[in-house]
Amino acid sequence: MNTKTDAEWLAHLGPEAFRVARQSGTERPFSGQYNGHYDVGTYTCICCGLPLFKSDSKFNSGCGWPSFFEPLEAAHLVEVADTTHGMVRTEIRCKECDAHLGHVFNDGPPPTGIRYCINSVCLDFEAQSAG
Repeated sequence: MNTKTDAEWLAHLGPEAFRVARQSGTERPFSGQYNGHYDVGTYTCICCGLPLFKSDSKFNSGCGWPSFFEPLEAAHLVEVADTTHGMVRTEIRCKECDAHLGHVFNDGPPPTGIRYCINSVCLDFEAQSAG
């Protein structure tokens, strides 16, 4: 659960991750470290470490943000209606710490047809050990 103050989150995350994850911001497209990242492992929440996506569900959507066709566990994500910026979208938040992660769209590839569009700065990556 989110028990940190804004000052504690800012100290933990740094200014850009704080702006995006804790204040529902968006990083610039094609600027994030995980946009073109395809190592094998698990993407986790930058705020609390909850496992969110496996690398085998990541695909190149060309949108400028890391995209996944399914979460590791659907129960780890919360969907929230987002009507900001004159659009109707579905925001994705971390179930554990309520971090803003990105949005989900119905224009992904098979097998799900879903695209989880996630800000790199909201993710951490745990490489799969080669053993």
